[in-house]
Amino acid sequence: MLLETNGLTKYFGGLAAVSHLDIYVNQGEIVGLIGPNGAGKTTAFNLITGVLRPTRGEIIFDGKEITGKKPHLIAKMGIGRTFQLASLFADFTVLENVVASFYLYPKSGFWEAMFNTSTYRKKEGYILNQAREILHLVGLDKVKDELAKNLPHGYQKVLGVARALAVKPRLLLLDEPIAGMTREEISFALGAFEKMRLQGMTILLVEHNMEIMSLCDRIIVLNFGHKIAEGLPGEVRQNEDVVQAYFGSEHAA
Repeated sequence: MLLETNGLTKYFGGLAAVSHLDIYVNQGEIVGLIGPNGAGKTTAFNLITGVLRPTRGEIIFDGKEITGKKPHLIAKMGIGRTFQLASLFADFTVLENVVASFYLYPKSGFWEAMFNTSTYRKKEGYILNQAREILHLVGLDKVKDELAKNLPHGYQKVLGVARALAVKPRLLLLDEPIAGMTREEISFALGAFEKMRLQGMTILLVEHNMEIMSLCDRIIVLNFGHKIAEGLPGEVRQNEDVVQAYFGSEHAA
């Protein structure tokens, strides 16, 4: 397996936002981490990516323990992520946003840039081609010259995914990738994610909207920081604990 957590727990004061969470993600799998608002989904993401330190438990990535490592070190190991609010360069074009995201790759030196050396031109050309391929993959190539701030909300969120792909993550964490989208934008985003699936990407995604379940190979459901269900999408939809967590006891019968 590519990612594994064992007994992952995070307390804020006396409240357990995540409690004894055991999950795993296999190579090439798309796993959904879903649950009602406040279930602990984003906290789990922040623990995995090093934004938060766990109170206890361990996180294993590709056989190596990464518990408590700094976010930039975890990113260099191959875990990329998006955020609920897309972090974009508003006055950059769509293409420039993706180009700017290749920050983990070796930078060209000052003198290479000053004298426009062949090495500098080769690096810059490689990054530009890679950025265009990413935009084609997620369906944003037709708006590559638009300013990011002029894109509709859903397209901005997909651009956030494209920026995360620039660091060539072995595992991509998507935080509420379709939240706040219109029907048309959800359809566009799901199409982009389906193409990523066909590329064999490994994805762990957090989402409140159960519509994302159709994209996932396996679903893990959290409620009040605890895992209450795990299985295939069809199985999870019919789980009484899940129905109650989302809709209340009157729907669970």
